[in-house]
Amino acid sequence: MAKSIQELLIEKTVEAVNALYGAEIPASQLALQETRKEFEGQITLVVFPVTRFSKKSPEVTGNEIGTYLKENIQEISDFNVIKGFLNLSFSDDYWISLLNTTILPDSFGKYPQNGKKLMVEYSSPNTNKPLHLGHIRNNLLGYSVAEILKAYGYDVVKANLVNDRGIHICKSMLAWQKFGNGETPESAGLKGDHLVGKYYVVFDKEYKKEIDQLKQEGQSEDDAKKNAPLMKEAQVMLQKWEANDAEVINLWKTMNGWVYAGFDKTYKQLGVDFDKFYYESETYLLGKDIIQEGLEKGVFFKKEDNSVWIDLTDEGLDQKLVLRGDGTSVYITQDLGTAQLKYDEFKMDESIYVVGNEQDYHFKVLFAILKKLGKEWANGLYHLSYGMVDLPSGKMKSREGTVVDADDLMAEMIETAKERTEELGKTEGFNEEEKASLYQTIGMGALKYFLLKVDPKKRLLFDPNESVDFQGHTGPFVQYTHARIKSVLRKAEYTGADVKTPASISPYERDLIQALANYPAIIEASAQEFSPAQLANYAYDLAKLYNKFYHEETILKAADENVKGFRLQMSASAARIIAESMNMLGIQVPERM
Repeated sequence: MAKSIQELLIEKTVEAVNALYGAEIPASQLALQETRKEFEGQITLVVFPVTRFSKKSPEVTGNEIGTYLKENIQEISDFNVIKGFLNLSFSDDYWISLLNTTILPDSFGKYPQNGKKLMVEYSSPNTNKPLHLGHIRNNLLGYSVAEILKAYGYDVVKANLVNDRGIHICKSMLAWQKFGNGETPESAGLKGDHLVGKYYVVFDKEYKKEIDQLKQEGQSEDDAKKNAPLMKEAQVMLQKWEANDAEVINLWKTMNGWVYAGFDKTYKQLGVDFDKFYYESETYLLGKDIIQEGLEKGVFFKKEDNSVWIDLTDEGLDQKLVLRGDGTSVYITQDLGTAQLKYDEFKMDESIYVVGNEQDYHFKVLFAILKKLGKEWANGLYHLSYGMVDLPSGKMKSREGTVVDADDLMAEMIETAKERTEELGKTEGFNEEEKASLYQTIGMGALKYFLLKVDPKKRLLFDPNESVDFQGHTGPFVQYTHARIKSVLRKAEYTGADVKTPASISPYERDLIQALANYPAIIEASAQEFSPAQLANYAYDLAKLYNKFYHEETILKAADENVKGFRLQMSASAARIIAESMNMLGIQVPERM
């Protein structure tokens, strides 16, 4: 593969330091960056590390290095020095060749398989309620990180660990049994997850009534919570479930079946998928053999009540219970077992858990225990921690008054997209089916882009109206730019044949080519940092640069055929890279708007 201009610059700067100052500078000490917009140039070399060899001021050193590079690299047309920064300008021929030979081929931005396997675990819903806004951020993050890592060359397994057992599941089951009158999703006209979620709320309401009644009878709050008949019944149901009672198991399977049918519809609307499902009902007993292994290795210790603990104070953590005195699991027990199961099944090099930041401590403990147990694969575990999503109050009404339902939010986004698109008159010549598809594409694109453009670690405020602004830093702006480019290519009847070479290019063309050339580096950075935000912001910046070029230069009416052809090639590359970037975020881009 031909050297990139950056590699050539570093190589020639090392050579320059040797030739000018008789010294060897390690390439790792040299830094390149994009030239700041207010200065002439496209790539900047930071001169300060060279001054200890030149024993001269940064300005003099910069000018000497600049002169050497200009004489030895034919692509450099000019340079200037601002304090300790050497700003390099490149010839039109360089940018034209970069587009034609590097960016235009379909192989550009495609990474070869790197031979490594990686698992991304995300979604992890409970089967007692529908998915909500927090789940949306989780699913979109997990899906897009998986897609970016695939593009970067990993063999990726998308996994979903479903929390389908426990007292909270029994609460929905018991409430349906007592108050449901045989209601089904069909008879209620509700998605199955919403129906089961309804009975989870019913349980809570009836439970609170019982607590109030017991308090009036003189019991303390704590006693009333323990003694409420509903809670006792739910605990009996859980014991029956664990004892494999046929009636309870049948009810559990029926209600979980309703929930999965509902989840499937939500996942489909969200555009996310999974290669492997794990179920806590199948993994909750795992991990006890790992506890035994840890006791034998002296990693764990027993207390007088027979409970098993680990001391993690040397890790800046505390002592952690890993098995109760009666031999029953705690959450970390099954997480240890599930981690081992996943590794045994897939032998992955890395495993990413996409879980909210309220679980930061839990994952520090989990990873620390696995490392202490000598599991070498634990070095490849990573918790992709993300912040909560807030809504401006009053913008979204949730079904239960507390959390924002994912299905409601998606429906509102599509409706908002419809209103905004119709206001702007962007659906001329569309039939009803095409309109519905466009509203879906824009609404979901707005939602996804808004949630993914922010660094995952940051808490974010999601404003449905702001997210569908066609002029703002939004998904619809990027989608509209793609549709605009496709319209230009259709009008030109562009086929991509014959590479065109104009005599010169404008600064707008040069800036666009430079941004297109950054695409592989953006994929790499997004993959290495598990951050779709980098890719999302890149797609927006690219769309902005294309619009600037589009407004400043003529394309279809360019007098010179070479100029017209070159601009069409640049447009086609921009459309492809915008589409690929957005697809990695799980966002579709329309061909026309």
